[in-house]
Amino acid sequence: MSSHQSSSFERGTDGPKVILAGLDGSAPSLRAAAYAAGLARRQRSLLAIVYVQPVVTAGTAMGMPVPAAPDGLAEDLMHEVRASAERLRDLYEVRWEFHTYHGDPYSGLVQAADELTADAVVVGASEQAGHRIVGSVAVRLVKAGRWPVTVVP
Repeated sequence: MSSHQSSSFERGTDGPKVILAGLDGSAPSLRAAAYAAGLARRQRSLLAIVYVQPVVTAGTAMGMPVPAAPDGLAEDLMHEVRASAERLRDLYEVRWEFHTYHGDPYSGLVQAADELTADAVVVGASEQAGHRIVGSVAVRLVKAGRWPVTVVP
């Protein structure tokens, strides 16, 4: 063992400072956000609630990404997600921020976790049967090995 000790901070060693929760309006994501809110309250961490708005890039709008859902539907979902985040804040009395990213859920959550310097990521288990074969967002986040990931059923 070296007598020289580093004084640099190691992310996550004093408990998480930023807990990221992926929220998409599904029941598992709402449970995950509630779980993350409880963790954030107990750890006195910032809860970063992240909604990733899907985009379609293949040939639409001359190659420019556009919302995957009709404008009204995407807007409605974003309002629903934001309202859910407000309810969580009121229930858990926690410091929180709401962020919207665009893209596929995995890439959006990775980008958010990097930009927000997340110490932990909490997501809901996928409800889609096909994900058992190709792998869910949660499994891909775990495999990335960059943050502790909690998957809430």
